[in-house]
Amino acid sequence: MVPCVIFEDEHLLVVSKPAGWNTHAPSPYAGEGIYDWLRHREPRWATLAILHRLDKETSGVLVFGKTPLANRSLTEQFTARRVHKKYLLLTDREVPKRELTVKTTLLRIGEKYASRPGGEMAETKFTPILDAKFAVKSAGLKMVNAEPFTGRTHQIRVHAAESGFPILGDTLYGGTASSRVYLHASEIEFTHPATNAPVKFFAPVNFDIEPRHSLRAAIIEPDATNAFRLIHGASDGWPGWHVEKLGDFLLSQSEAPLNARQNEEISWLAKTFSSRGAYHKTLLRHVRLSKTAEASPQLVLGDAAPERFEIQENGIRYEMSFNEGYSVGLFLDQRDNRRRLFTGHIAADFPLLQSEIGNRKSEILNTFAYTCGFSVCAAKAGARVTSLDLSKKYLEWGKRNFVLNGLDPAAHDFIYGDTFDWLRRLAKKGRAFDAIVLDPPTFSQSKEYGTFRAEKDYGKLVTAALPVLKPGGVLLASTNAADWPPENFLADVTAAVHGAKRKILLRHYVPQPPDFPISRAEPAYLKTVWLRII
Repeated sequence: MVPCVIFEDEHLLVVSKPAGWNTHAPSPYAGEGIYDWLRHREPRWATLAILHRLDKETSGVLVFGKTPLANRSLTEQFTARRVHKKYLLLTDREVPKRELTVKTTLLRIGEKYASRPGGEMAETKFTPILDAKFAVKSAGLKMVNAEPFTGRTHQIRVHAAESGFPILGDTLYGGTASSRVYLHASEIEFTHPATNAPVKFFAPVNFDIEPRHSLRAAIIEPDATNAFRLIHGASDGWPGWHVEKLGDFLLSQSEAPLNARQNEEISWLAKTFSSRGAYHKTLLRHVRLSKTAEASPQLVLGDAAPERFEIQENGIRYEMSFNEGYSVGLFLDQRDNRRRLFTGHIAADFPLLQSEIGNRKSEILNTFAYTCGFSVCAAKAGARVTSLDLSKKYLEWGKRNFVLNGLDPAAHDFIYGDTFDWLRRLAKKGRAFDAIVLDPPTFSQSKEYGTFRAEKDYGKLVTAALPVLKPGGVLLASTNAADWPPENFLADVTAAVHGAKRKILLRHYVPQPPDFPISRAEPAYLKTVWLRII
């Protein structure tokens, strides 16, 4: 079960949303909100409906409906004000000595709301929490219970600010700048739509945990995954710096050596996650011209990693190495896409395979296979996989990944060579696949094809792949070309499909996973579209 899930039955899914995650995606190509991420994750969540929302920087309990009955019942209860919610907030200002009820009409003014005549009625009750058991670590902060009797946008934030105690971190309404808006939806109570019994759900608050850590804790199943991104640049308050947990080790990456503040942070992370050692990789502009030792990460803390070590992702094991140059064996930003191949579930109402496949094994082609991460997931799900790459070394690495997961490499094909050349050969041989993975590097060179640049040549790659994709098959098209707008990427892919006289039956676009958070300061770079093509 995903860690953020509090409760689930036939009608309801209740989660604890971490701060810094939208309830739903703010735009088509932005990062997924918690709703989008959940709805497309499990077939049983395909019908999830949003019944209420929390602001991006507000954490706490959030309820989704799974059935028409639940949606209808909860909507009626919200409208009739029979849903009772409680919030906790922190402030560094003076708070009322006793209970305070604020009742005003709220009107939107620009990006803010304010109490003005002619707006919608909003009522909030504030109760200061004086009990010592609710004390927080930071001196001078006060905790207040907020109970909204109406459900207006920014209601608690406006009423708190206008009453003289803006929420810590809520700079939009005059609060002191901090790492998050310290507002938490702690409790929700309503009548169960099917049983008519009163139900109450709680999301315990921990204002002391950093938002970036609560986000990872909400999505990463620790028993199944021990490799994920801990710091994603400016989105996590560290511009130009990225840190990943890779099993027992940490990997830091930036364009410069670690500075004193980063060294202190990496030491803290190593202690927090019980890491055996930490490595740092200085990002080089001309990595292809560098020697393996120069491009490889360097030990900066703790014990050295073995020549090869293992990590686990969604229950699948992978071999890693800090001694093989620029890349260590797996790109963690493709974790959710690998999971889609493993589970056979791409998105709501979008299974990987059509029912017409019958009892035969599905055939999947993984081009630019690298160490065969996608291939292992597909093979583990029962497919027969062809892995194609320009490097014999990485294909051998891929075979070891197969063995790590109890898979016989001899039951699958590993082809060394240029992708364009082999797509032509496979087409001539009449080979056809149920799914094809296209995840090329942004830039590559081969003797047969020459230079490949994603922004210039991706359409040609799709065109070359389509002759070996079965009617009704699925194409995974992905690129990490950061400066290529998603609209242009999708346009090139779509044009190639139409140019081949094929039609797109289903489409699902996804950006990078939530532990690679997208923000204005750290825009999205990974773009993936899954297409069923007839």
